[in-house]
Amino acid sequence: MGDDDSKYDEEKPCHRLHLDGFWIMKTPVTNAQWRTFVQATGYKTPKYWSDGQIPAEKERHPVVEVNWHDAREYCHWLAAQIGLDVTLPCEAQWEKAARGSGDKRRYPWGNEFNKYKANISESGIGTTTPVDQYPAGASPYGVLDMSGNVWEWTRSIFDQERFPYPYRVEGDREKLDAEGGRVLRGGSWYYNRVDARVSLRLRYNPFYSDYSIGFRAVAPIVLRAGF
Repeated sequence: MGDDDSKYDEEKPCHRLHLDGFWIMKTPVTNAQWRTFVQATGYKTPKYWSDGQIPAEKERHPVVEVNWHDAREYCHWLAAQIGLDVTLPCEAQWEKAARGSGDKRRYPWGNEFNKYKANISESGIGTTTPVDQYPAGASPYGVLDMSGNVWEWTRSIFDQERFPYPYRVEGDREKLDAEGGRVLRGGSWYYNRVDARVSLRLRYNPFYSDYSIGFRAVAPIVLRAGF
């Protein structure tokens, strides 16, 4: 986790961390998935949905303009549907899913930047893309869009004085009721290759929303009888 060669001190030092097993969504939550949530709960639709409807041909695009609290509400609802403790990933889980465990790669696909493997500013698209448009950019675990398309909320607090690297899973870093900015990961269509690195950390107010911010969810691995 981290990058000793980064120009940003908050990514240092690079260090090894063990995490318990977890499941993570293969893609960011899509507009279509958010619509299912809205239909089931009556929750608000994003502002860019005209008359509460998904823009044409955007069903498979990531839902955006959702703040951290909105993302948490989706996770809470999904947890009730599937019977698992669904949450936003901590940033260590997010980086693990993006990087794998075999090396210190800078991007999900390796160390070399490639604008054809992610939707970032160098790709020249200028907006979101379907979440399955870049299979060649998959992480070692087959997770998509970990670089580019949309920034993704994590549940982790960004506070260098209280929670510096090396990362520690225990403590108050992941408390959902704590005040403070939360970590975004992954870069977006609006940002460049530097911000799309798997170790890059960005801090935002949890009440902030933007057309370049979305999320995905995680759940602990639970073995059930018969499986």
